[in-house]
Amino acid sequence: MNARVLARTGRTSARRAANGTAAEGAARAGLTARGVIYLLVGILALQIAFGTGNRQADRGGALAELADKPFGAVLLWALGAGLVGMALWRLSEALFGATGKDGRTARKRLPAAARCVFYAFVAYSVLAFAAGSGGSGSGSSDQQSRDVTARVMEMPAGRWLVGVAGAAIVVAGVVIGVQALRRGYRKKMNLGGLSHRARRLVDVTGVGGGTARGIVFAMVGAFAVRAAVDYEPDRAKGLDDTLRSFADTPLGPWLLGCVAAGLVLFGIFSFTLARWRRV
Repeated sequence: MNARVLARTGRTSARRAANGTAAEGAARAGLTARGVIYLLVGILALQIAFGTGNRQADRGGALAELADKPFGAVLLWALGAGLVGMALWRLSEALFGATGKDGRTARKRLPAAARCVFYAFVAYSVLAFAAGSGGSGSGSSDQQSRDVTARVMEMPAGRWLVGVAGAAIVVAGVVIGVQALRRGYRKKMNLGGLSHRARRLVDVTGVGGGTARGIVFAMVGAFAVRAAVDYEPDRAKGLDDTLRSFADTPLGPWLLGCVAAGLVLFGIFSFTLARWRRV
């Protein structure tokens, strides 16, 4: 009897270890893929700031840029596979809980479920692009935002839905920025054995990149709120138009350059998460 119990316990432990290893691999692949996208978007935005860019600074532009590189098709499929891993990792967190003492609470599981849906959509768009059908991955984020906003506004209480969604994105952006400034990411990373230089890399990219990402999120949400208030779907902006709007401020291209550099930093920060985050 004891032998059977021990064998069953051993099989359960082995299965959990295997699942944990698979989830860790999926998470690290997903974080790497996310880093590539942010890095490319940041570089494209920098080119726009300096007047040398001819592509949109969004996911579609990043995929087109990647496709032009040597072995571009292989890179696109690898990127899509990584994003599938990200979606699966978030799904496992939604179903079984995340790391940490409160990882099994609804407060952690619900955002994980939302992230799973989001990254599943992004993965699909990247794989569709890699397969040659283009799909949403190659389309303009600005046109997509206007189309989605227009469709929602046609629904009952659609104007309110757009406004609430925009306000939620603004709040999310503020939270992302504040958490970055407070270095909240440290709680999720294994930093104990890192050198001073590695820790500095994490902090510079985490604070600078996270702050820039939060600002961009908040701006996207603010444009959605404005579209709802004015009842004009065309006022909603995707990532490319949102980034270009920074150049229309009194600081001009310099502000866009700073935000773009921040997105590059966030791409690098995602690579550090892929290496040192606890999963």
